[in-house]
Amino acid sequence: MLITLWLRLGAFLGKTLLWLVGIGLLGWALATAWFAWQHRGPVPDKEQIPPGESAMTQDIIQTAIRIVDQHREGTRYLRDAHAKAHGCVMAEVQVPDNLPAPLRQGVFAEPGKVWQATMRLSNGNAYPQFDSLRDARGMAIKLLNVPGKQLLAERQSQGEQDFVMFNHPNFFVSDVAEYRQNVAAQADGKKAMAFFPSLDPRSWQIRHLFIALATLSPPPASPTQTTYFSVSPYKFGEANAKFRVAPDPDSCPNYTLPPQNQDLPNFLRSALNQQLSTDRVPACFVLQVQRQDPSRYMPIEDTSIEWQESDAPFETVARIKVPAQDFDTPKQNLACDNLSFNPWFGIEAHRPIGGINRLRKAVYEAVSDYRHSRNAEQ
Repeated sequence: MLITLWLRLGAFLGKTLLWLVGIGLLGWALATAWFAWQHRGPVPDKEQIPPGESAMTQDIIQTAIRIVDQHREGTRYLRDAHAKAHGCVMAEVQVPDNLPAPLRQGVFAEPGKVWQATMRLSNGNAYPQFDSLRDARGMAIKLLNVPGKQLLAERQSQGEQDFVMFNHPNFFVSDVAEYRQNVAAQADGKKAMAFFPSLDPRSWQIRHLFIALATLSPPPASPTQTTYFSVSPYKFGEANAKFRVAPDPDSCPNYTLPPQNQDLPNFLRSALNQQLSTDRVPACFVLQVQRQDPSRYMPIEDTSIEWQESDAPFETVARIKVPAQDFDTPKQNLACDNLSFNPWFGIEAHRPIGGINRLRKAVYEAVSDYRHSRNAEQ
């Protein structure tokens, strides 16, 4: 009797499990089909600025400054994101001699040109934490001595072009409105409300939650072994494009990084130091662009959408070499901390576009000014 009961219970649970799996697969298929139907081309190739964006931006600036105040380290005010650097290093960015004519735009206009640059490698969190924790990883590149009119009137004497990237192809928010709600929830310590702002399921941002979880990835073996994406779009001459920097080990001497102790809080800095300073081996990358095809679903205003390589491939416009060097000194680390990177530090040919980039312009300026003024008072 007992055996028969257990067999019947097992059969019932097995059937229930199969039904649940079937319903789950059906829901996944329907959600996938709905997403594909909602997100299909063509899309505008010009910016579409929604009403109220300016007011929302001012709210975000106040929240960002609050985050800087919350996360200061002693008397030192840190960035509101990417606070912890693994190091700032010198780099050379070379445009290929045989670059096709359509790709000769802006700083890539002169084949064979070699730009001197500064590269900052970092964690994404707004507060310095152990490198072993899941986090975004960032790369910012500043080309030096760039001729031409700068986008920002007050920086005409700087002569620079910045590229700001992190290690995921899309962002966990779509636009400025969603960013305001998300960052306010996180600043208030209510992380769940960043993606579930109310009890109404229609407000839930489950797809964006999965993007955020994917962005918070385990650490790489080294910052030189990661691919970085601009996420948001930029002008590329008359076209629109996103940027990517990927490792290019074939352009550098063969190198195997010795195993690092990942229990150490700053092991990514140690890995970078091991390669560049101790073993004196350079690191190599390719800088690539992905040009928008407006006939495909490659939107400008929604940074949560990854532009598919099947719609538009990445094309190499420069090779980056980070030579062997000593970068980990107190003087250079302080200079690195004081250095500002901003996608709006650059020229018209690479103007940032889209809502998140418009937001960046205002927030980066306000936070940078606030941080530097507070640090100058110390």
